[in-house]
Amino acid sequence: MKIVVTGASGMVGREVLEAFAEHDVQGFDHAALDVADREAVLGAIGAARPDAVVHCAAWTAVDACESDSDRAFAVNALGTRFVMEAARRAGAYVVALSTDYVFDGTQAEPYHEWDTPNPMSVYGQSKLAGEFEMDLDSGVVRTSWIVGRYGANMVKTILRLAEGDAPLRFVDDQRGCPTVAADLAGMLRTFVDERLAGTWHVTNQGAVSWFEFTRAVLKATGQDAARVEPIHTADMQPPRPAPRPANSVLDNRALRLSGRALLPDFRESLPALVKDLRP
Repeated sequence: MKIVVTGASGMVGREVLEAFAEHDVQGFDHAALDVADREAVLGAIGAARPDAVVHCAAWTAVDACESDSDRAFAVNALGTRFVMEAARRAGAYVVALSTDYVFDGTQAEPYHEWDTPNPMSVYGQSKLAGEFEMDLDSGVVRTSWIVGRYGANMVKTILRLAEGDAPLRFVDDQRGCPTVAADLAGMLRTFVDERLAGTWHVTNQGAVSWFEFTRAVLKATGQDAARVEPIHTADMQPPRPAPRPANSVLDNRALRLSGRALLPDFRESLPALVKDLRP
């Protein structure tokens, strides 16, 4: 197959390139392709004439989106429109990444694919707008709390902070499912292979707070997890500009009901990731 990957230098995009290594895969990072530029997108995807596009490009700076909503919508919504238009012209299947931030996080139960979105942040609103741009025969994959070998992410932050002697303080009133980028990339390959359509939730299993996740990371390194102390979101200084969903747990209901294997518990994948980051 011929595969195009947008956002190819990002945490997930780089893993997707590796997942399709034996195929004819072409990756575009932001420097090579600004997805908010329609002519550039039509030209790049038109020239590549791919069988499928894995659309990972996004502006994911959640707090920065609050002060620049035009840029957020230009990249996350219009950018998806342009990728979809270009893929439609090429006859290519598209699977695009979305986010737990499309939900407000107020319900007690995990969110499944048929729950009504209600994003509270500009980032979440722009990503939901991007979902609206997708064709019915394309795939939308909502995921959450991505960590991995590439780019800035919470595991790298925790490992860096753990090098000091100070206590580590993380919130215990935000819950979600950490998702390892390499595991997610493997599932995205399944989407392309089977051309799965519709909206799907794809996360590693295991719902935790950031406090509990940080303890799991330290445990994977052999360090004392008791160093981690819980705090409330309201006590964070300085406060974050963008609201965070208190409940970001995504029920992978569509995968379960279709009889497909779910990604493993994040605790199964975490030791290998920590080993890669701490050779």
